[in-house]
Amino acid sequence: MNDQSITTLIAHASLPVQLVLLILLAASVFSWSTMYVKRAYIKKNQAEASTFEGRFWSGINLSDLFAQLSVRQEKRFGLEAIFENGFREFARARKAELDTTSIVNSAHRAMKVSMAREIESLESNLTFLATIGSVSPYIGLFGTVWGIMESFRALAGVQQATLAMVAPGISEALIATAMGLLAAIPAVIGYNKFTNEVDGMVVRYENFLEEFTGILQRQAQVQK
Repeated sequence: MNDQSITTLIAHASLPVQLVLLILLAASVFSWSTMYVKRAYIKKNQAEASTFEGRFWSGINLSDLFAQLSVRQEKRFGLEAIFENGFREFARARKAELDTTSIVNSAHRAMKVSMAREIESLESNLTFLATIGSVSPYIGLFGTVWGIMESFRALAGVQQATLAMVAPGISEALIATAMGLLAAIPAVIGYNKFTNEVDGMVVRYENFLEEFTGILQRQAQVQK
């Protein structure tokens, strides 16, 4: 085989090696698509949080802010969802004439549940990226080992082995290792980047939850 291009080596590779390359290609495509969607979703949450915090701390009446959110047709997410669920529970508990502690605790629990859902959405598919990043090199290594093993098996019946005889087989086998790294490295980088950004959003949610809980506690005490 005189043509030693990558496409030719892949085309002439053994079936197991080709399957390994196909699996790694699919994993790479899925990881890149996941990173694209995840990046857009996190950026959307960050923008929403900044916009909502600006409105929340502008001095607007919380009842008015709640009413504005309630009339909107689109689904709320992020800080809007946490605020809406917390204030709705606060109003319900206050209407039921519960004591101050019960009112605040009810609103706090509602916000914790809402925050957990938002964090779950932010973290979705991150484990997939982590899995691709950790498993892909081993899948590629399997393809490499198999390809090299097949190359040496082909030399079993040859009287005199030369480098030219084993070079193509070893080359096509090493492509599997390279493909494994190409699939793993972006996935690991993406996982670390998005995990850091999600952690930042979690801190932002937790800070808002505590600050809002304090505001609700003062309101409940005043109205009592």
